[in-house]
Amino acid sequence: MKKVTIYALSTCLWCRKSKKYFEENKVPFEAVDYDKQSEARQAEMMKEMKCAGCTGSFPFIKIGAACVQGYDPDEFEKLLKK
Repeated sequence: MKKVTIYALSTCLWCRKSKKYFEENKVPFEAVDYDKQSEARQAEMMKEMKCAGCTGSFPFIKIGAACVQGYDPDEFEKLLKK
């Protein structure tokens, strides 16, 4: 199974919905709350998002080498099946 990492904000509704999607579909994931990280770690995370082609809004979800920005269950399923 592809590695899934969710970069989220602890107060974001769409971030919580994204986490819930993966929980309900029994897909293991790592969740990292951006707003609870050090400034240095936040800078690393933002660089990673931009290198993956995303603009830096949340949630930012890595599925394997691909990225999805925002809550998009159809895209999640598509990337998980590839």
